[in-house]
Amino acid sequence: MRLPRPNGLARASVRARPASFAGTFVALLFASIVVTACGTLLQNGVTAELPPTRYAAAPVVVTVDQHATMTVRYGPETEQVSEPLPGTAPVPAALAPRIAERPGVAAAVPDQAFPVQAGTVPLTGRPWSAVQVTSYGRDPLAGGRAPADGEVALDAATARTARLGLGGVVTLTTAQGTRDYRLVGLTGEQATVWFSDADAAALSGRPGQADAIAVFPEPGVPADRLAREVRTAVGDGAKVHTGNDRSLIEHPELADAKEVLSGLGGSFGGITTLVAVFVVLGTVALAIAQRGREIAMLRAVGATPRQIRRTVAAESMIVAPLAGAAGALPGIALASWWFGELRDRGALPEDLRMSVGWIPVLTSVAALLAASLAGGWLAARRPAKARPSRAMGEAAVERTRPGIIRTALGLAALGGGVVLARVAATAAGEQAAESALGVVGLFMCAVALLGPGIAWLSALVLGVVLRAAGAPGRLAAYNSLAGSRRLASAITPIVLTVAFTGTLLFVQSTLAHATLSQARRGVVADHVLTAPGAGLSADASERAARLRGVDVAVGVLRSGVLIRTGDYMTEASAIGLSGQATAWPKVLDLGMVKGDLAALSAGGTTVALDHLVAESADATVGSRIDLWLADGTKIRPTVVALYRHGLGLGQVVLPRETLAGHVTSAFDAQVLVRNAPGARQETVRDALRREVGVPGLTVTDKAGFAAQTDENMELNAWVNLVMAAVLGGFAAIAAANTLVMTILDRNREIALLRLAGATRRQVRAMVRWEALLVTATGLLIGGAILTITLIPFARGITGGTPHIPLSTTLTIATAVSALCLLSTALPARMLLRTPPAPTASRS
Repeated sequence: MRLPRPNGLARASVRARPASFAGTFVALLFASIVVTACGTLLQNGVTAELPPTRYAAAPVVVTVDQHATMTVRYGPETEQVSEPLPGTAPVPAALAPRIAERPGVAAAVPDQAFPVQAGTVPLTGRPWSAVQVTSYGRDPLAGGRAPADGEVALDAATARTARLGLGGVVTLTTAQGTRDYRLVGLTGEQATVWFSDADAAALSGRPGQADAIAVFPEPGVPADRLAREVRTAVGDGAKVHTGNDRSLIEHPELADAKEVLSGLGGSFGGITTLVAVFVVLGTVALAIAQRGREIAMLRAVGATPRQIRRTVAAESMIVAPLAGAAGALPGIALASWWFGELRDRGALPEDLRMSVGWIPVLTSVAALLAASLAGGWLAARRPAKARPSRAMGEAAVERTRPGIIRTALGLAALGGGVVLARVAATAAGEQAAESALGVVGLFMCAVALLGPGIAWLSALVLGVVLRAAGAPGRLAAYNSLAGSRRLASAITPIVLTVAFTGTLLFVQSTLAHATLSQARRGVVADHVLTAPGAGLSADASERAARLRGVDVAVGVLRSGVLIRTGDYMTEASAIGLSGQATAWPKVLDLGMVKGDLAALSAGGTTVALDHLVAESADATVGSRIDLWLADGTKIRPTVVALYRHGLGLGQVVLPRETLAGHVTSAFDAQVLVRNAPGARQETVRDALRREVGVPGLTVTDKAGFAAQTDENMELNAWVNLVMAAVLGGFAAIAAANTLVMTILDRNREIALLRLAGATRRQVRAMVRWEALLVTATGLLIGGAILTITLIPFARGITGGTPHIPLSTTLTIATAVSALCLLSTALPARMLLRTPPAPTASRS
């Protein structure tokens, strides 16, 4: 007898067992959708760009490096470590004359921007000299003249909206306070207010500095030559930008957008790809195992091991590319929806558009093809090597002893997970959280590799309960023991669903619960003042403090800082508080651990830290730490106090004066007010609204502060929810697909039970008990992995225990139970429709 060629055998197998290959196709299809979507987001994170608009006429723009750097020593070697700044580092305006002296340079114009409020309308303030950036070589005025001190020029559209004409008075609020200005000029640049250079220097809070320097060439000088001349002028102390790279200066939010997209596509995409590989390996292995008799028959009639392996490879080459191609468009559609939602929620610039490339699709197909080939090769390796004379006998009995290599790798992954969990449990701060991220991955590898043993042990332990449930329960217990390898294929996706989905949801719930709890406990002020747009000017707290019935009013300036933690730099939230440090406890309860806030002084010489941040930085009261402010200014303050409520209030506390000159926007986020003894709450609240003089001012209590904190966390919560839905949905589909494949392959077994006298009701009950066994095992193991992962995260980030909402837990458990029951009951009912026949029990 002459066997067909391997590719012919593969096509014949697909036609002969469509259900098995349909299950493999479904697993590969949904894996392709998710991996393609994540790959598309990652590609956009790498390639996202916007064309320059403000700097379109300036071929070269100069800034400084927007990273903080430090030198780390490893023995005799040193290495430079850098981290993006939380804010914007300014470039010295004095560089402009030096650049202008270079050959081929026509002009070098310092550019600066700072937030301004006209009532509740946000505007951008700029010095008049920077008007050349967009109008170089032409008259920028649409009417009037250039502003002098105490005067401004407005864009014509804003002036019309405010019903202002030349000579009119406009009230503007900057971070320094509120003041009236005379309108003397009209320009064409929208939402911009132009001040005299002297006024702009004072109002920006950063005199002598600029956001960037726009460089214009002399006629006929190409951009590359101009860039070389500028680099010669500035040396290593500045960065020279050309092309679309200039858009990062006028759109600093683009860097954050690239980080968001790269994080989602890279980190989440890596987890998703790992899950996809697990699912595909398991599904392909199950499909090959279900065809053990076919492979044994081929060996019995003379097929060589090489022909078997080539047949399995040919099957993968047929199914995987088709599934990968079919999942490309839905994957791109998922990425497009995700991208649009992020843009609508403010995480991406409004003008940013998603690009679609072939690399994510090709990578997805290649990864799934490799996983499919690996799964098929591993599953077919043993039956392909069986002797022809013994192949049929070995295929008739399921193998119970796991392979040595698989067991060794599984035990190694389990041991690695245990070790890493212990490291995470004893680590400090963010190191604990970062260590915890690898715990779930290692334990999932262990579950996938040790699946048959876990399933057998679960069937042995839980079978005691099943055997007490009558004949169907006993059948389910014995079937589960005998078919532990089959059971393992169903348990692994359930564990994936519970572990990964629960981790994403409960990490967010733990963080949100700790943040809101600390915010509620930490704010002891009677009133919290907020305003739309940029916020509250620095003098708002002074005006509030002068009101009758007010004891203390403290302005809260929010920023970010970088702190050296060992050989790394870690970003932390910072608050700058106005007024005397001795008055701060009247409005804020930081939860003091050690030290005294009264020791804080302006000038950057002292600092107070959250105790978990201090633990990460190996600092205590009296220690000096390396700290970089938002604009990259490095200071080495002495720690004078440690406190607990940093997550809800701010992880670093400094005097407002220390932060104010190093942030892009020096508006206060809130003003916290404490009533004088005997003052009525309503009376003080009405006075604040009436007398502080801030348009759109909102006066709430500490519950309003917590609500604003909750609003700021909405984006993170939504992102985690979507990731949980995508990953959990994919794992759930994979689990359902595996369960359906497992039940449909048991037609002989079910027919034999029917011939032996089992009723349809008893068979359905047996299948339900098996489904509950899978559910219980998946929930228990997934829950154990979840708990081991969450404990070090909660300890490192919040200093407490995980917060696991009962409603979310019940939802996950109910969804998993319903999934298992439906995925087994429906195919079982379909098999029971066919009446049992005597030939049904033959191999």
